Amino acid sequence: MRKHNNQTPLGFGHENHRLVTRRDFLGQGMVSGLGMVTAPSLLGLLGGSKAMAQAAPDCGISVGGAGKIPFLCIDLAGGANIAGSNVLVGGPGGQLDYLSPEGYSKLGLPADMTPDKPGQVNAEMGLLFHSDSAFLRGIQSKTSAATRGNMNGSVICARSNNDTGNNPHNPIFGINKAGANGDLLPIIGTENSDTGGKSTFPMSMENPTVTPTKVDRPSDVTGLVDLGGLVAGLEANEAAAVMEAVESISALKIDKMTEEKIVKDLISCSYSQSSDLVARYGNPSALNPMLDPLIVGQNNSIFSDNEIGQDKFRKTASVMKLIVNGFAGAGTIEFGGYDYHNSTRSRGEIRDFEAGQAMGAVFEYAARLNQQLMVYVFSDGSVSSNGELDNSDDGRGKGIWKSDSSSTSASLMLVYDPNGQPQLTSPGAHQLGYYRPSGDIETTAAPFSNNVDLLAYTAVLNYMALHNDVGGFEREFTSQGLGLGLGSGAALDASIAFQPIRA
Repeated sequence: MRKHNNQTPLGFGHENHRLVTRRDFLGQGMVSGLGMVTAPSLLGLLGGSKAMAQAAPDCGISVGGAGKIPFLCIDLAGGANIAGSNVLVGGPGGQLDYLSPEGYSKLGLPADMTPDKPGQVNAEMGLLFHSDSAFLRGIQSKTSAATRGNMNGSVICARSNNDTGNNPHNPIFGINKAGANGDLLPIIGTENSDTGGKSTFPMSMENPTVTPTKVDRPSDVTGLVDLGGLVAGLEANEAAAVMEAVESISALKIDKMTEEKIVKDLISCSYSQSSDLVARYGNPSALNPMLDPLIVGQNNSIFSDNEIGQDKFRKTASVMKLIVNGFAGAGTIEFGGYDYHNSTRSRGEIRDFEAGQAMGAVFEYAARLNQQLMVYVFSDGSVSSNGELDNSDDGRGKGIWKSDSSSTSASLMLVYDPNGQPQLTSPGAHQLGYYRPSGDIETTAAPFSNNVDLLAYTAVLNYMALHNDVGGFEREFTSQGLGLGLGSGAALDASIAFQPIRA
């Protein structure tokens, strides 16, 4: 397992000189640890080591998350129910290829709530949810009908191990390799772990130069950029003007230096990047979710003042602020407490509703910013019912969750496009893989059905398909010997749910 230190290794080399490392840059004030971006010290830059470094004239200033669709993982730690009682699953014919009554009972649905009965199916987001799904009710509580009308999704019927962080569920490094990046950070997560969540990642996706920065509260967000005392008493545009003036003065000094061009480029770029940093983030409201009226503070904000005081909503707000705005390329929100097989149904319904609220909040924020978004929801294993019902108010007359069950697992992909509802490759693509009539996954249905590594690659493949870049998946992954079990060429089509929404 990789060592996690919340720092991204940098190394610039030159064939005739020693390696200049991140530690060297830290010593010169050019790079900060802990995911923080800082304005460099002029004296530190001009008075430092003469060691050579390789730097391209292009200073790498990016805007809007490298032009890719924002991507978010929601990691429901403990083994949540996704299939059946939340998102409908069926046989090889799709979501409405009905299971047996016993199969639905195993998935927590009593006889009078199975999807063949009137009023038990909700299709407003394209993907079919059970009409009393707690996920659905949570999403509805935070989104407008217009937002839901521009969403679509696919449920992936795939097995994973119960209640463990060892499932390589998280595709975050593959998403980054597919091009997702942020103006400030490549990837973030709410936990201090290798992925930012509970589940790990396929080892074949590992990128040792990229590590998730932990973000689970507003102070983590505002702490990402340290402008020192530069902007004290100044508006952001005024501070940026000061930086640009310093940059011009420094350029005159750089021209008189005897260093090779690559070092001059490196120093010049450092000032250009700092000027850009101040111009975009000198105003604290640029990053602070607590100062964003779309998120909190107004009557029509996504979160009420009371909600934003709760940990689950604070971390949702913090991560969605960075992801949807393109400040970070991709991220993970972990929610604990999803090992809810405690001989009730009520606990699971409450937890699932909260997860739905988080999903809805992120999609509604994307809608208000006119931004596309992909959310991938997964959990380590799942749960099953023996048919006993919980008739309490919160239990809603559904089957009590009695035990862990890896055979009832599923993952969920949801996509939003402000330009209209995302289209699928076929009507049946709302479901990838399928269930047996007994309510168990058919583990031979697809390459990912019993292989969590390939499940993560399936999420990456669909992300790239949204960008009309399936060829890129073959170039970046298949040709490198990665994700081979999904096949290549036309064989990949069986694992793709979405038509492109971005070129």
